[in-house]
Amino acid sequence: MSENRLAAETSPYLLQHKDNPVHWWAWGPEAFAEAKRTGKPVLLSVGYAACHWCHVMAHESFEDEGVAAVMNRLFVNIKVDREERPDVDQIYMSALHQLGEQGGWPLTMFLDGEGAPFWGGTYFPKTAKYGRPGFTDVLTQVAQVYAESPDKVQHNRDAILGRLEASARPKEAVTIGLKDLDKAASQIADLFDRAHGGLRGAPKFPQCGLMELLWRAGDRTGTERLKAVAAFTLNRMCEGGIYDHLGGGFARYAVDEAWLVPHFEKMLYDNAQLLELLALAYQETGDPLFRTRATETVGWLRREMTTAEGAFSASLDADSEGHEGKFYVWTAGEIRQVLGAEDAEYFAGFYDVTPGGNWEGTTILNRTRVGDVEAEDEARLAPLREKLLAARAHRVRPGLDDKVLADWNGLMIAALARAGALLGEADWVAMAERAFDAVCRLMGRANGGLRLGHSWREGKLVGPGLATDLAAMARAGIALHEATGRPEPLATATALMEALEGHHLDSATGTYFLTADDAEGLILRPSSSHDEAMPNHNGVAADALVRLAALTGSEDLRERADRILIALSGAAAANPLAHGALLNALDTRLRLMEVVAVGEARDDFAHAALGQSFLDRVVMRLADGASAPANSLARAQAEAVPASGAAFVCAEGRCSLPVTDPDALPAAMAAARVKTARSGAR
Repeated sequence: MSENRLAAETSPYLLQHKDNPVHWWAWGPEAFAEAKRTGKPVLLSVGYAACHWCHVMAHESFEDEGVAAVMNRLFVNIKVDREERPDVDQIYMSALHQLGEQGGWPLTMFLDGEGAPFWGGTYFPKTAKYGRPGFTDVLTQVAQVYAESPDKVQHNRDAILGRLEASARPKEAVTIGLKDLDKAASQIADLFDRAHGGLRGAPKFPQCGLMELLWRAGDRTGTERLKAVAAFTLNRMCEGGIYDHLGGGFARYAVDEAWLVPHFEKMLYDNAQLLELLALAYQETGDPLFRTRATETVGWLRREMTTAEGAFSASLDADSEGHEGKFYVWTAGEIRQVLGAEDAEYFAGFYDVTPGGNWEGTTILNRTRVGDVEAEDEARLAPLREKLLAARAHRVRPGLDDKVLADWNGLMIAALARAGALLGEADWVAMAERAFDAVCRLMGRANGGLRLGHSWREGKLVGPGLATDLAAMARAGIALHEATGRPEPLATATALMEALEGHHLDSATGTYFLTADDAEGLILRPSSSHDEAMPNHNGVAADALVRLAALTGSEDLRERADRILIALSGAAAANPLAHGALLNALDTRLRLMEVVAVGEARDDFAHAALGQSFLDRVVMRLADGASAPANSLARAQAEAVPASGAAFVCAEGRCSLPVTDPDALPAAMAAARVKTARSGAR
């Protein structure tokens, strides 16, 4: 057997390293047993398939026989896919932060035989450069300290673990009401870049949770500036180089402040969150750009990211042929060759194509300087983009990480269901249904109730699932139930939230641990409340619990949501920028309206409600009043509805008069929204 043990793994990222001369172990007790047996420290390297600097470090160091020999002699080397094991990544990234480092990937940490960290960093060049020490020098020095200065190692270990434990303790609870949310939104809006959108400076990330927070505040207060800040940011992203103008979909972030130069990898979770925002922005503004980008992004998802089973792949790599972005960029000559001189000149005027290029001698297609594009020009540009896309298809493609992650799929399923229902795109909802069924079929486990694995590929399931998986898939089930009226997704969502309560509850705080109680032991159970690129699981869970409580009439579910929101209120108040998901869930708790459609015309009423913002409403379809949940606000009124049907808008413990015309329902919802915003927190 090769001493590199990764060939038996299914993670595309781990398989990228199966032929390294490094004696890699996958994460597991066997690797730590080897560290204890040999007395060597552990070198933990965490990355992911679409990570550019992970590839750089791999080519420079992990594929180098000399560097590998040093690693093999001095360390037990463990390679982790952060997408497959986000729990491991979260622990050791937090440990790096406790050392005063900013963090990033590849993550390089040094552990003792118990898995406790004592030092680390991110990317290390093979030889000293960029102000960073050379990797082999680092390896030699760390191994020497580990062998000769155990007291120093123990001191570092204890200090880091102590800080990790302290940082996991919730701050003292505070009261946050709608006025506090409005104030936080106004302060966050002031941090956004007036010239380019997004938070000021570079690099620029989408920050979808914060844009949603601004959008919600605009809904509550009627302050146009707040929505305008979010819409302007979306516009700049839609026209910038971070968007793939030929194939659709957004890259993970831009390295500059103008959204021009992306880090070219495309992640499922970013595009899910952006799809929801694009749908909201189009519904509010009517700007065709937002609908076009949403449609193109779903087209990319269908064409490039959908697995044979109907679920969605995790990501597309940034690199091809060893170069970042090579698949996506163009020279003026290449465009002329595909389009011909006349069309190439016309195209160049819209997409920033020049002989010298705008990035490393090539062109990243973008429309940041063009302004609004007339419909006539869009009609002429569309077939030109199609020609370039067809030509691009002959290039060497970036790698596809085709593992199925339950939580990332949950975000995209909810986005397709919500955006599809909002914009009247039935095929998007159908895609969501197929993916939801695939994830439940491939990754569901009946183990004392419905459980999920976290990652699936080629028949291999990695589990047990995480809190992110249960919360995101419950959110998806709720969205599908609203969009279709089918009871099965709602029942699944309920079962998933019961699994979350049963296997992830931190009884000391009322929040949820990331890892399950029957998962493989780690040095601690991660319990962060901060958003990362994905919304934090506690925020997603709280929002789902509030919605599920409204749809089922369960006061217990609402109390679980309150428990989370109260426990994490201190942390959210102290750092709103890092708690967008939690603050958005609090807004849902304070303002959620229930739209109850009853009788023969219930689907007509439901469709009218689904055409309004999904941020502050749930839609319930009832055959008659008797089928309403026992504790539903509308049960008594619904029982008096004639067989032909009507709808009620219920909020803050009371319901509207019956609405008998579906066309009048949006106005009734708007009136309820205004009343709720004025009344403040309850």
